[in-house]
Amino acid sequence: MNLKIDAKIRSRIKAALQEDLGKSGDITSLWTIPDQMHGKAEIISRTSGVICGVTVVEKVFACLDKSVETDFSVSDGDRVKSEQVVATISGSMRSILAGERTALNYLTHLSGIASLTRRFVDLASPFGVSVLDTRKTTPLLRTLEKHAVVCGGGKNHRMGLYDMVLIKDNHIAAVGGVRQAIRAAKASRENEDIQIEVEVSTIQEARIAAEEGVDIILLDNMTPAIVRDAVEVIAGMAEVEVSGGITLENVHDYAITGIDRVSIGSLTHSVHALDMSLEIVQN
Repeated sequence: MNLKIDAKIRSRIKAALQEDLGKSGDITSLWTIPDQMHGKAEIISRTSGVICGVTVVEKVFACLDKSVETDFSVSDGDRVKSEQVVATISGSMRSILAGERTALNYLTHLSGIASLTRRFVDLASPFGVSVLDTRKTTPLLRTLEKHAVVCGGGKNHRMGLYDMVLIKDNHIAAVGGVRQAIRAAKASRENEDIQIEVEVSTIQEARIAAEEGVDIILLDNMTPAIVRDAVEVIAGMAEVEVSGGITLENVHDYAITGIDRVSIGSLTHSVHALDMSLEIVQN
């Protein structure tokens, strides 16, 4: 499941390194570590979770120093235990220390997303409910963050504004109603592969969306009881998605209502990094 690093991601990794190293480089290591010193370090997970970011870490060190060897014992999507060694980094001590923070920033952040997603999936999937991300991602990290969601067992919602129609409250307000917005979108659709989803906030809007024949109806900020009623009204005429205020504590209450999917912004915008560290073990 490891992510293929394309030119776009590689350029962003280089920019992240440049942000940290600046024009002078890692002056602490340059002033304290002998030029020819080589050694070994381990990346250790300090808590249990799901790993993500293996190829990103490999590329961080490759961009710094092609002679540095990065050996992971896990792949993206694997579960890790507390105090588990997940990788060994060998080579120039200066290069290892120069790349340490950038590598860990990527690895801990992406693993945090994968780990949180897995917790939601474990709670929702027994009821046949898919867990999806949103566009609430860190600018320029969307590809990586959405990959992390998949590593955690989740699914990706639209990647951007370009690949799916999602009619939201502001679209509805702008054109004067749910029915008008749906009909305008359907009249403009040239490619049937592009799905049309509409966000609704009332059961009446859900009924209209179902009558108009959209692909997905998003029930936004509704209680589980109202969601259950809306599911009955939609009656299988469209897939049903729920979003807004979904937490680990209440996702079960939504999953049992008969919905098909939940979309959760906190998977990417409020995630806690998985606690990991890089420790020198040999020099």
